[in-house]
Amino acid sequence: MPTFSTFVQAIETASTVDPARGYRFVSDQGVPGFDAGVPAESSFSYAALERASARYGGALQALGLRKGDRVALILPTNEDFVLCFLGAVRAGIVPVPIYPPLGLGQLQGYLDNTRHIVGKSGARALVTSATIKRLLGTVQEHCPSLEAVVAVEAIRESQEPLAATKIDPSDVVFLQFTSGSTSRPKGVSVTHANLMANIHCIMEVGLRINETDVGISWLPLYHDMGLIGFMLAPLVHRVPIVFMPPFLFLRRPVTWFQTITRHKGTIAYAPNFAFALCSKRVRERDLGGLELSTWRVAGCGAEPIRPETLQTFCDSFGKIGFRQEALLPSYGMAESSLAIAFSGLERGMRATTFDGDRLFGESLAIPAPDDAESAVRLVSCGPSFPGHEIAIFPPADADGTSPTLPEGQVGEIRIKGPSVMHGYWEDAERTKDAFAGDWLRTGDLGFFHGGELFICGRSKEVIIINGRNYYPQDLEWEASRVPGVRKGNVIAFGTHDASGEREKVVLAFEVQDVAVAPEQAKAHGQSVAALVRKAVQEGTGLTLDDVVPLAAGALPKTSSGKLQRTRTRELYDVGELTTRRSAREKDRLDLVKEAAKSQLSYFKLAVLGARKRK
Repeated sequence: MPTFSTFVQAIETASTVDPARGYRFVSDQGVPGFDAGVPAESSFSYAALERASARYGGALQALGLRKGDRVALILPTNEDFVLCFLGAVRAGIVPVPIYPPLGLGQLQGYLDNTRHIVGKSGARALVTSATIKRLLGTVQEHCPSLEAVVAVEAIRESQEPLAATKIDPSDVVFLQFTSGSTSRPKGVSVTHANLMANIHCIMEVGLRINETDVGISWLPLYHDMGLIGFMLAPLVHRVPIVFMPPFLFLRRPVTWFQTITRHKGTIAYAPNFAFALCSKRVRERDLGGLELSTWRVAGCGAEPIRPETLQTFCDSFGKIGFRQEALLPSYGMAESSLAIAFSGLERGMRATTFDGDRLFGESLAIPAPDDAESAVRLVSCGPSFPGHEIAIFPPADADGTSPTLPEGQVGEIRIKGPSVMHGYWEDAERTKDAFAGDWLRTGDLGFFHGGELFICGRSKEVIIINGRNYYPQDLEWEASRVPGVRKGNVIAFGTHDASGEREKVVLAFEVQDVAVAPEQAKAHGQSVAALVRKAVQEGTGLTLDDVVPLAAGALPKTSSGKLQRTRTRELYDVGELTTRRSAREKDRLDLVKEAAKSQLSYFKLAVLGARKRK
């Protein structure tokens, strides 16, 4: 595989060297004349991608955008997103992906987040669908740099030629705003050099791509795992990809397996929750005609990996050809473009049992028997990539001058190498905080064992009680095993009591929907809470100060579905957590007010004219 210094070179080479391969897009709509379970599909060869992305890039240039300008993308369909993103990159314009509104029930929060990203990035234009455009009037009104909100339907029809632009490896290829699970989203500046270095690690070192590979992905393209892992990296190595709409998978997880079967997919990635969702919602009657033996890489990352979840998945779907050796636990983050470490091909999940008392009480990783009373099983994420380094530092080390910690000792994971960002977009203070010397501080806690990396928590989230460390993920895991708790919808955190003298441990969880009368719901939630309190006490030895049952969908989450621990703690501290309504409910008054404000701003701009371009 040739080496490219910029991603633009890869786009143009793919169209000439391997023009027939390309991307396939699965639609939410069924195929006319077929069963509703068979989705419609469209395809773009690499030659067609090159031509279409040139038109999209030319249309952006016709808006007055030039090299280095930012364009925000809020595009709900994969096809539009791919073409507009590639077109922007080829024109030297910096795309800023933003997730589409997931529903109208929490429109105000969505618009607040969108205004933050658009304002922080300094985007001069925003491309979206005609429907979403009408909701964004307040965004344009409150972001001085934003000159135009453009409907993608018009860009599709554009025939403007793409003007050639010189692209250098040091140029920023796109801005990836972090999901905001622990703080306000920050804009990670990914350069062409960063991106190409990480793609090499992913495709050649980690996955060992071959000519027969086919990728299958339902992952959102506005986040790094879907964007880099399945849109950008495969194009460099000319691996055919089938894109599914994320909501198609979430509504019917079996469609993931059906797509893998239909296209003989070999590579597919997902967060831990997706493997759990499949085990829970794909029934025996759904498995007829499915075949997963071609699936050679089943990657898992983006959130804490539970060995029990992956083992259940293997046990459930081995009967249709899924191989346990295909599992590939991975570790990564946007600040490193995407990938930091892979556990190793054909090794499957490698989980090791450690003494929980020593791990949490003394920050020492000591192997223990599986049946030990304080046993904790953790999954290996493998070693660092060539040309990159991973080291464990004392969390209190601020400048990277302390000696690195030896194997078996828990500390903060820090990384460096060509994949690592130079900084956050126009945010010198946060950039400074993110680095200790030339090491990027990941904020994750972990250790090396047998030369491989194990993750065990977030440094800022550790709860310290009587000198002992408790990791929220372990409290959450014990609670998730209680009947009546919605698995994966639990948040544990530490806060201070009224006196401010001691740390208080709180666990909030969503109650699983059950057939109880509304007047009995509160009592049911409290009975489940009592079981949660008991399970955490027995499993970890920790007595919870407060257990908060909530309606399904009430816990705050990021656009990628990650639970927001910091936000949950803030809501709890101000007394608003227990008053949150389920995300499934619509606050009609707020919705009408916010939609009306957006519509009013939209029409005001349409009538009076948007700001003149600089």
